[in-house]
Amino acid sequence: MLLAEDDRAIRNALERALTLEGYRVTAVADGVEALAQVHRSRPDVLVLDVMMPGIDGLQVCRMLRAEGDRTPVLILTALVETADRIEGLDAGADDYVVKPFDVEEVFARLRALLRRVPPVPPVPPAPPVPSVPAGPSAEEARPSGTPPGAPEVPARPPGVPATGRFVEAAGLRMDPRARRAWRGRRELELTRTEFELLELLLRNAGVVLDHSTIYDRIWGYDFGPGSKNLAVYVGYLRRKLDEPGAPQLIHTVRGVGYVLRED
Repeated sequence: MLLAEDDRAIRNALERALTLEGYRVTAVADGVEALAQVHRSRPDVLVLDVMMPGIDGLQVCRMLRAEGDRTPVLILTALVETADRIEGLDAGADDYVVKPFDVEEVFARLRALLRRVPPVPPVPPAPPVPSVPAGPSAEEARPSGTPPGAPEVPARPPGVPATGRFVEAAGLRMDPRARRAWRGRRELELTRTEFELLELLLRNAGVVLDHSTIYDRIWGYDFGPGSKNLAVYVGYLRRKLDEPGAPQLIHTVRGVGYVLRED
C-alpha cells in the first residue's frame, strides 16, 4: 500500500494502524513523492489525502488514470460537500473517507476495494525490434572500440529519414513502434507518460512547446496554470536523460514551456 498524507501525525498513526492490520505500507508526505513511488514500484492500493502541497491527491489520481493506471484509490478528505465528493470520484478515485474518520472504516473500505477490483495485470514486455534485412551485420555496425557484449542499438535502415520508423535528434534515438529509446548507446527505461512526453519533444526538437500544448497532447486536458504536474514529469525525464559531462537536452523557457535541443 502507498499512503500519501502531509499531516505527519495522521500519517504516522495511520501507517502504524495499517501495518498492524497486515498491510505493507510505504508512507510519503506529498503528491510528488507519491507519483515517484508509484513509478518505482506499483502498489496494490493507494490511500491519498486530498489537500497536499504541490500536487494534491486528486491531481495524483488524475495523472495515474491518464496513464492508464487502474490501481484502486481511496481518498482521504476533510471536504464534506457533495460537489467535493463528486470531484474526487470524477478524478478517478474509487472511494473516499471523510476526516475525522474511524480507522475501522478505513480498514472496511480498503477490504471492499481489494475485493471488487481485479488485480492489475503485469505490464507486458516491449516487443522485440524487428531485424533490418538490409545494411551491415551487427559486428560490422558495431563502432570501433565498442566491447563485445555491449547493448545493441538498432541501426536506422538506409535511406529512412527521421520521420520514418526512427525519430532522432540531439543524440537521442527513438523507435515509437517498439516503444524503445536511447541516448547514444544507453537504452532509457521510461514509463508510458515519460515515453510519450519525450516523443513529443523529440518530434518537435528545437521548437518551444507551451504548457497548454503539452498538456493537451499528453493528458488530453490542462491541469491549470498553478499545476506542477508537467514540471514533475520533465524532472523525471531529465534525471533519466542527463549524463555527467554531456549537455542537457530539455530546456525550460520561462513563462512559455519546454524545448529539446543540444546546446
